[in-house]
Amino acid sequence: PGGYHKPSLFSSKDFSLTHERGGQSCDSDENLERGNWSNKADYLLSLVGYAVGLGNVWRFPYLAYQNGGGAFLIPYTIMLALAGLPLFFMECSLGQFASLGPVSVWRMLPLFEGVGITMVIISAFVSIYYNVIIAYALYYFFASFQKVLPWSECFSWADEFCSKTQIVNDCNITLNGEIIHANYSFVAGNNLTCINGTINYKPVQFPSEQYWNKVTLQRSSGLDETGRIVWYLALCLLLSWIIVGAALFKGIKSSGKVVYFTALFPYVILLVLLVRGATLEGAIDGIEYYIGTQSNITKLMEAEVWKDAATQIFYSLSVAWGGLVALSSYNKFHNNCYSDAIVVCVTNCATSVFAGFAIFSILGHMAFVSQRPVAEVVDSGFELAFVAYPEALSQLPVSPLWSFLFFFMLVLLGLDSQFASIETLITTIQDINPNVMKQLRVPITLGLCAVLFLLGLICVTQAGIYWVNLIDHFCAGWGILISGVLEVAGIVYIYGGKRFIEDIEMMIGKKSSSFWLWWKLCWFFLTPVLLMAILVWSLITFSNPTYGSVLYPAWGSIVGWCMIIFCVIWIPIVAIIKILKAEGSLFERIVSCCRPAANWGPYLERHRGERYSHMVDSKKKEHEIPTVTAIVY
Repeated sequence: PGGYHKPSLFSSKDFSLTHERGGQSCDSDENLERGNWSNKADYLLSLVGYAVGLGNVWRFPYLAYQNGGGAFLIPYTIMLALAGLPLFFMECSLGQFASLGPVSVWRMLPLFEGVGITMVIISAFVSIYYNVIIAYALYYFFASFQKVLPWSECFSWADEFCSKTQIVNDCNITLNGEIIHANYSFVAGNNLTCINGTINYKPVQFPSEQYWNKVTLQRSSGLDETGRIVWYLALCLLLSWIIVGAALFKGIKSSGKVVYFTALFPYVILLVLLVRGATLEGAIDGIEYYIGTQSNITKLMEAEVWKDAATQIFYSLSVAWGGLVALSSYNKFHNNCYSDAIVVCVTNCATSVFAGFAIFSILGHMAFVSQRPVAEVVDSGFELAFVAYPEALSQLPVSPLWSFLFFFMLVLLGLDSQFASIETLITTIQDINPNVMKQLRVPITLGLCAVLFLLGLICVTQAGIYWVNLIDHFCAGWGILISGVLEVAGIVYIYGGKRFIEDIEMMIGKKSSSFWLWWKLCWFFLTPVLLMAILVWSLITFSNPTYGSVLYPAWGSIVGWCMIIFCVIWIPIVAIIKILKAEGSLFERIVSCCRPAANWGPYLERHRGERYSHMVDSKKKEHEIPTVTAIVY
């Protein structure tokens, strides 16, 4: 009587040392069940690694060149502000607030849970072929360990069309006072001269192009001809999955350390390549084509330029894939997700611009050596990474060194994006059954990597490049746009933009109405309108997939449509299931499914405050260790 309660020497922190928590968490974590990032740098570098990928190196520079050079930076920056940054900030805030992955986070709006499932399925599809691209880079990486690069000349694997210079086929000549058309071998054999303007050249291919098709891919004639598995690509694919599994077997605690190297070292290589490229003859021509005196401000009057800028921002920042929500779910509740979003978005876009200088300076040198316009050596996508750039590297002194660095950079850029994609799948599994994941994280992670490796073997057959292109054409296009549109609409118009802003303020503190003015304008109007415009434009301008000049068979397009339907069909299916499970009339059921679930809110009870004091923990409890107390009288 009259006594008081005093905490024992056995505090909750001390007691937690013996608490079994699995590989995701440690003693300093705020959330002992799910775990948190060891420090903020782990999270930021993981986000940068996820957002900065292969597209920054091989797509943005080409788009800038194609759409007015330096002038392209104007729509690119505007689209960053209107579409990219608002979505990025929204997803980071969403994952951090609920500490849940891209599926479970839709407790906020059960009717739209299928959107999260769609994001996860698309991430799985993309992970399959993205690791195949990493396997290509690994193959070239290993092939660079030779005194002479194997694609530097037309070796035994080449055919008669392989050449580093133009080959004359025929022309008109003057013979005995008459103009005749003659084969060039006849002209050269008789020491005759072609009439100016009448020379026809043979269609030739650079050694790097034939090496890519004949040696690396062993490419077949089309999707119909599957052929055999290319064994060395299969081994490279296996190696890339082993690296991913090894980096993720302890979750964010291990991947958060790996990204210090995979996210930062590519910048060192880019800088080295830029310095080397800038010292080469013809480099200035390449840079001028990229972002110099060739800039065309009138291009801004073309709708296609704005569409390309918006699309590049959307895909470059990796929004609507589920990865941003998954990575942010491991943040501590009061982390400043606003500043994180700004830093990562600016870093991503600056990297794209910086990479362009490194790429185009060397392509300018390639044009100078081959005495061709820069426009004829510039390619996009696979052709830039595995044909044009390797050809340029082969012309440099000590070419194996530069080739080694370039492909090592591609491997690193691909890996840290892949880490986040697989972590998205693992986070989804963890949210479904935390206890199983806690005990079996390693076998589940390795098993997932093994399944995705087996599914990816079709992409390392002789028809593999056609499958890679097919999945990219369908799954990484419309599915992401549909998810993005529904995500913004669901959060802002149904869950409530005002409510969402109040949720964010619970994490980062109260902000003035002027602070939120821009974000409200984007979330309520500009961003959804832009996403809808891109989606409609993509549908209107749709064309059947092709790879170069190779057309896909009808059944290939059908397979592509089936893949995208399989991705998005879960949106209506889950919505219908939720409505059928609800009670009341149809209208009451729909309204019920548009309200947050009883267990929606901050993951830990201490963060819920009055707004979420009613929250029900449902299947999970807050796994905090009780404090052992002693009653002192």
